Amino acid sequence: MTRQYTVTRVGTTRDKLGEGPLWDVAEQALYWLDSRGPTVHRLDPKTGKREDWQVPSTVGSMALREQGGAVLAMEDGFHFFDFATGKTELIIDPEPGKPGNRLNDGKVDKQGRFLAGSMATKITGTAEGTLYRLNPDLSLETMMGDIIVTNGPSFSPDGKTFYFSDSRKARIAAYDYGDAGVSNERILVDTKAEHNAWPDGGTVDAEGYIWSAFVTAGKVARLSPQGKLDLLIDMPCARPTSVMFGGPDLEDIYITSISESHNMKVDGPDDGGLFVIQGLGIKGVPEPRFKG
Repeated sequence: MTRQYTVTRVGTTRDKLGEGPLWDVAEQALYWLDSRGPTVHRLDPKTGKREDWQVPSTVGSMALREQGGAVLAMEDGFHFFDFATGKTELIIDPEPGKPGNRLNDGKVDKQGRFLAGSMATKITGTAEGTLYRLNPDLSLETMMGDIIVTNGPSFSPDGKTFYFSDSRKARIAAYDYGDAGVSNERILVDTKAEHNAWPDGGTVDAEGYIWSAFVTAGKVARLSPQGKLDLLIDMPCARPTSVMFGGPDLEDIYITSISESHNMKVDGPDDGGLFVIQGLGIKGVPEPRFKG
């Protein structure tokens, strides 16, 4: 079946390392990051109004809070963020003994807990990263280690399966997920072997299909829960980084991209831009807010 869709650039922002697109159903607004800006962006697509907040250090991901504000996964740990003042407040640094690491991609689970993982700032292929879960009472749990680059954490629609991409290992894995953490790892796809690409950020749609930004291939992929390729979309940018459903019906697919990250630099006219894919008629799932 041939699917009809359009890919359009949104606005004129040119991020160094665009990441972490997050659609909030309550606000009908899109948030995303320039990790190396380091900047938090907010866009109201209906009016076109954009707001930007500079933050003190590299930011890998964010979660909105039920009581207002956000949690940021930053270079030196988890921080609260106040949109009114633009100030951050440290919650906890999970790796005070690893100054060469920073927190990267993260997502909130169905219970309102924020999962985010670390990586080495200078990517050498050594597995220095760890995945953490920040609970609403602000306690911290370790989910798993042996990670090179944390990316693509996301959940099946019922919340019982956790998907995770290690970009440098070039694989997307699935795990059983619950209060006790992650278990029963299954490697769904070796993206290097099968698609000549590294997987970056991702999400899961309402049908349970996995979406991944193939950052080194300039494409966005839709994969079945078993890892079989269903759809591959060419992007106008060379380095797409992450995927998020948004819009009034959760049928708009937002994509962030790179112009200059720590290990990648591209200078095409659309590199670093924000994009939206429309017309596929595939729905996303609302993202929960952090309960802490």
